[in-house]
Amino acid sequence: MSEIEDLEIQLLLEALYQRYHYDFRHYARASIKRRLTQARSQLGFPSISAMQDRVLHDPAMLPRLLGFLTVQVSEMFRDPSYFRALREKVVPHLRTYPSLKVWIAGCSTGEEVYSLAILFREEGLYDRTIFYATDINPEALAAAEAGVYALDRIRKFTENHQKSGGRSSLSDYYTAAYGRAVFDKSLRNRVVFSDHSLVTDAVFAEMHLISCRNVMIYFDRPLQDRAIGLFRESLTRKGFLGLGSKESLRFSAHAAAFSEFAAEEKIYQRREP
Repeated sequence: MSEIEDLEIQLLLEALYQRYHYDFRHYARASIKRRLTQARSQLGFPSISAMQDRVLHDPAMLPRLLGFLTVQVSEMFRDPSYFRALREKVVPHLRTYPSLKVWIAGCSTGEEVYSLAILFREEGLYDRTIFYATDINPEALAAAEAGVYALDRIRKFTENHQKSGGRSSLSDYYTAAYGRAVFDKSLRNRVVFSDHSLVTDAVFAEMHLISCRNVMIYFDRPLQDRAIGLFRESLTRKGFLGLGSKESLRFSAHAAAFSEFAAEEKIYQRREP
């Protein structure tokens, strides 16, 4: 039965790529299997094949399936020590540039986008920065652009912000009403939200900082190398790359192109060419 299910998963991933150009074929198989099993159960299909049949013939099913296949768990200033390291160690270098470009790759529903926008505003860099927030899930991008979060999440966001070395109150940046927190539109004035796939798309700009956290843990090794290669190409000379707490460049084919800048916080700097 397991062999049949593995074949069904392989066929579904190929179908998604051929029909809709979403490529999950090189995501870590154990993670994909877990997510598809959850989708099959919650969407009420008797098998993966039945789910494939539906998604092929009913495009309206695609966003629902993408909700299971893409990572949508985050919080503002997640892992506060990462943002503190950006603030204390990376920002002094970024201050030397007249203009800046920052890429948040795999931005999901936008928590990290607003975290970085607030941090850059507090450090006086916001007005000279363009932020590129990208993801493959259009519904997640729409949520990120809206900047609306459940009010019961704000306490954790606020705690993280303070631990990250925040220079203001997080409440300065949102309005609370009807159980929701709506973040200030001014935080989005310099943000470009865009569809971009680390699996199939190319580099699109020269960046000073790329933050791609807790995305590559879902990729297999060749796909991780492809993504890191993209980041290497996209980073300006001596630009910075931030990864998630469980991610590393140690075994990457591109490891030699980077030096550890803040090792514990998984922040790397592109070496001189």
